[in-house]
Amino acid sequence: MIEGKTIAITRSNEDAKEFLQLMTQVKAKPISLPTIELVSKGDKIVDEFLESINEHDPDYSVFMSSKAVKLLFDTARNISKYDQLQLSIANTIVVAVGPKTKAALESENIRVSYIPKRYSSVGVGEVFTRLNPEGKKVVVPRSGASTPFLAQLLEKIGLNVKEIHLYDVCAFRDTSRWNEFRSLFSKDMVDGIVFTSASSVNAFFEIMLKDNDKKILLQKLQKIKLVAIGPFTADALKKFGVTPIVSEVHTVAGTIETMKNIFSVD
Repeated sequence: MIEGKTIAITRSNEDAKEFLQLMTQVKAKPISLPTIELVSKGDKIVDEFLESINEHDPDYSVFMSSKAVKLLFDTARNISKYDQLQLSIANTIVVAVGPKTKAALESENIRVSYIPKRYSSVGVGEVFTRLNPEGKKVVVPRSGASTPFLAQLLEKIGLNVKEIHLYDVCAFRDTSRWNEFRSLFSKDMVDGIVFTSASSVNAFFEIMLKDNDKKILLQKLQKIKLVAIGPFTADALKKFGVTPIVSEVHTVAGTIETMKNIFSVD
């Protein structure tokens, strides 16, 4: 049973609202761990995006996170280019990787034409496979820390891909917000951890290795139920010598169901 278990997630309080709510409903004890910070490339990202739209003349635009949507539109508001940005995106066929990204786009009055059944790069590839898009152009605004997998996949399908890096990520600097987790972790009182991205995995180890020997850290993690939100997150964990269980549904709710299933068979 997951009831009473202490489960952490590699997201800030703001980004972990759904997790905190769902964990509370099943009477678990949730902890949010802010692992990464977005480092915007500044106001120029809007001009770079608009220039890419003008030069590339894409048929499709693909958004892989709600953060990318929010950052792009908030920056456009600040420099009085909101209407221009909105129109440029609205003139493309828009694909959102998942429901949160779709909701973020719709809040900016952008119509989303497609959302994959699997909320991942593979799912996006499956959408395009059904569209017979050979020779079409697509623009993908996203993090500079993203893997090349999506671009390579879309190119194999026959698309001409233009990625635009809006921001980079770094490890969360105010780690005083990790004090409760550190204390529980040192006492072997953390039952599970949900990892939500490859970047959050890298940041988690960067932060934890400041206070822990790697061998001891890995030994402690072996005693904890670890869930990766998707395969790329799992691959990042494996690079550190950790093998997690991968959520079948690549959402926060999906990871919670996976975690519940793990504890139900213990």
